[in-house]
Amino acid sequence: MARTTSFPQDLIEAQHEWNRTYEALAARPPHTTALRRRLQLLSARIAGHPFWTATTRRSAATRAELRRQTRAREEREA
Repeated sequence: MARTTSFPQDLIEAQHEWNRTYEALAARPPHTTALRRRLQLLSARIAGHPFWTATTRRSAATRAELRRQTRAREEREA
């Protein structure tokens, strides 16, 4: 049985923006430098979020769960 984690709204929004930026970069628009910088900024914001300070939240599985929940939310909203 999968464990569900409640993530802070600002962390979910940062992951959502990361997904959108990554997709835009993958499409290879003419301004890839700005997109790469944005992706780096968002990666740092996600990795440095206070949510991860609890030892039990530092697992790769919890980070994967954030990505999974964000994608599921995006699919519901599409």
